[in-house]
Amino acid sequence: MTRTAFHSLWNEPRVPNAPARVWRDWVLLAITVLATVIEGSLREPLDWRVPSIIICLAPAYVLLRRRIDPLRSLLIGFGTVSVANLGTLLGLTDTIHLYSFAYIIVLSYAAARWGSGREVVIGTAFVQLANVLSEITHYSGIGSFFGAAAFAFFSPVIGLSVRFWVRSQSSEKAQLVLREREQLARELHDTVAHHVSAIAVQAQAGQAVAVANPQAAVDVLAVIEDAASRALEDMRAMVGTLRDGEDAELAPQRGIADIEMLAANPNMALPVVVELSGDLDDLKPAVDAALYRLAQESITNATRHATGASRVDVAVIGDEASVRLSVRDDGASVGGVRGSAGFGLVGMTERAKLLGGSFSAGPNPGRGWTVTASLPKAGANS
Repeated sequence: MTRTAFHSLWNEPRVPNAPARVWRDWVLLAITVLATVIEGSLREPLDWRVPSIIICLAPAYVLLRRRIDPLRSLLIGFGTVSVANLGTLLGLTDTIHLYSFAYIIVLSYAAARWGSGREVVIGTAFVQLANVLSEITHYSGIGSFFGAAAFAFFSPVIGLSVRFWVRSQSSEKAQLVLREREQLARELHDTVAHHVSAIAVQAQAGQAVAVANPQAAVDVLAVIEDAASRALEDMRAMVGTLRDGEDAELAPQRGIADIEMLAANPNMALPVVVELSGDLDDLKPAVDAALYRLAQESITNATRHATGASRVDVAVIGDEASVRLSVRDDGASVGGVRGSAGFGLVGMTERAKLLGGSFSAGPNPGRGWTVTASLPKAGANS
């Protein structure tokens, strides 16, 4: 099992799209320089004052490259410390011991967080060798030796933990986006199936009246043409793959008109007030269904997570080109994302994006939480 875990780590690729540098890197570098200069100037006793400051700051520039070149940055940082310790051990230099040199531990973390598996293994081994040399140079007992060795493992362990946690979060969010796409495809598929079912019924009726009443058959053909056109339009809007192993429902999906049914649900934990206004006609079925789903999810989140809320207000306002949905509660505002991990917002954002719309959610300035979505009536452009 240990061999398998090592083999898996050894073949681990680098984290893709690692940021070259961000503003925090410049802040870290500035703090490092300032701390080193202050410590090197004021610390007593310190034999090699100026050389100690120079040697400590020499590898500091790698703080700006630690994500895009993690192993080389680590080797430069810990290599500088090792060379200084080796010089002391051989009697070539005085002891160089600035606490500010501890900034190189960030390089060990970065190698584990961003580097490939080979870089993690090689870098960790090099850090341990550098640690052994440091302890030999400044030996103060076996307890200190093993304590330093354990501490040297702490940084890469934290880096690997963050790395795999971020990957797990990204994977879970990707699965939620995929499920949302499948759900949207299912609703579109069911709508098209409903159109096709209506076409089949009209075609049968047309056959029955064609001989006795040719004009009625012509009227039936017009209905069939209209239903077929709508089915083709909805089919073009399909995204992702259709659900597997289930028969299509022949009933149309729920839409804006059904949002008021959510407010009438006797099991709802909070009173829900729904207001529909403006031009809400001529919606594509996919848009109509999406607005219902967004309202349903938002109301559910509010009833579950709005601490101290007294009501939920739902407003659906339509104009000539789009429909705007707003779901607001008056619960206690909490920083960050409501819910266990906020993954429901990922799905809602994806649904709105797929239909060419926008989505936002966040705390109100005073109290409460508001979810807002705006979708074009015609859906995403074909």
